[in-house]
Amino acid sequence: MKRAVYPGSFDPVTLGHLDVMKRSAALVDELVVAVLQNNKKNPLFSVEERVNILKKVTKDISNIRVESFDGLSIDFVKECHAQFLVRGLRAITDFEYELQMAQTNRIMDPEIDTIFLTTSLEYAYLSSSTVKEVALYGGDISKFVPEEVVSEINRKMQK
Repeated sequence: MKRAVYPGSFDPVTLGHLDVMKRSAALVDELVVAVLQNNKKNPLFSVEERVNILKKVTKDISNIRVESFDGLSIDFVKECHAQFLVRGLRAITDFEYELQMAQTNRIMDPEIDTIFLTTSLEYAYLSSSTVKEVALYGGDISKFVPEEVVSEINRKMQK
């Protein structure tokens, strides 16, 4: 069985993330979308909320499983018995960082390969930070995130 892990904070999940999920799920038998508990960030959504949101927006993709983890991505990939780690690339600045991480991971476990998927052009500008900033100032985020996420973000921003 070909299994891949797509790790990220997904705070919030964007249409760009979902695009990478759909495309990478088509390449493997199972894709584990792994929500990172990152104590260095101040997330809008808790890990549990992000997992639940991701389960909703990926419910129609039969070979996606959503889990949370903390620690190193490479360790979680090994725990999942996956052969691949998926990363999305928006711009050359992403590539420099992601290449360094892929090379580090390859040294840590030569059996696990990193698959880079370039983001579709329509989402190349998009980041979770941008979504949160637009939402903070009352802007329309419906072109940036799945429909199910819009109300969740607006609810959080009103607190």
